[in-house]
Amino acid sequence: MTYILDVKDLYTIYSTPVGDVKAVDGCSINLKKGETLGIAGESGCGKTTFALSILRLIQPPHKVVKGSVIYKEKDILNIPIKEFRKFRWKDLSLVLQQSMYALNPMIRIVDQMIEPLLLDKIDRETAIERAKYLLELVGIESTRITCYPHEFSGGMKQRVLIALSLMSEPKIVILDEPTTALDVVVQHMILKLIDDLKTKFDLSVIWITHDLAVLAELCDRIAIMYAGRIVETGTSLEVILDPKHPYTKGLLESFPTIDQLDKKLTAIKGSPPDLITPPSGCAFHPRCQFADEKCMKERPHNEEIEGRDRGYIECHHWRDL
Repeated sequence: MTYILDVKDLYTIYSTPVGDVKAVDGCSINLKKGETLGIAGESGCGKTTFALSILRLIQPPHKVVKGSVIYKEKDILNIPIKEFRKFRWKDLSLVLQQSMYALNPMIRIVDQMIEPLLLDKIDRETAIERAKYLLELVGIESTRITCYPHEFSGGMKQRVLIALSLMSEPKIVILDEPTTALDVVVQHMILKLIDDLKTKFDLSVIWITHDLAVLAELCDRIAIMYAGRIVETGTSLEVILDPKHPYTKGLLESFPTIDQLDKKLTAIKGSPPDLITPPSGCAFHPRCQFADEKCMKERPHNEEIEGRDRGYIECHHWRDL
């Protein structure tokens, strides 16, 4: 099967004064053309680092130490950075989280939006027309293009970031928590906007969030991430309606649903592990009610889930749960 993006066995290390942290610990995902893949998990599980690693935005002394990211039959992790810059924005782009801080407050919106095109030797007038068109497309009057970021609301800044990500007509867009810190009305508007733009521009999308309701609504497939590992994958319906991993079950049990208003929510006990000194064996075992001695000693292998579309899981006992 041919994928537009195929990430295999990715490892990313953060160097700290007290030791190295495996922020991404051997993750693999793949993405078909036109597909939306959601990556979910608690804060600190490695979702953002995974996205930054794909786009080669990890800054020294931190580094990607192993793995491959195959795009257009090339491992874009291993090509010279000058060549890779031809792919960034033009083929793969990123919508950063925290829109309130992602835009430079000292530079007008127009100059931030047209920069990728100017670097690609496109004349300024053409670049400005493209920026105006995209602003109108995301619901912002093109006359506001000369404004500074502080003149926009949080929701407008998020829409500017979405427009910016489309400036170079990418094939893949990675969205990192694009609705964080926005009220529910603006969140709904952003979700609909992204879904419409995906269809209009025939995009493939990786959506990173902790909001399972968003993933259930917008994504074709879901990958659940914990302690730097992908612990379960499958279609949205498979993961939401028939979760196999105890962590996935815990996430769903702690999340309210509109059709079960009397549902009793149950939090996952404990906290995510310290990745400087991670637990032995399965990283989830200190919080898992099904953990036994094997879980404490042996790290589970990545197994295929029979009957699922590219479904995989890391759990010793998932067949018995």
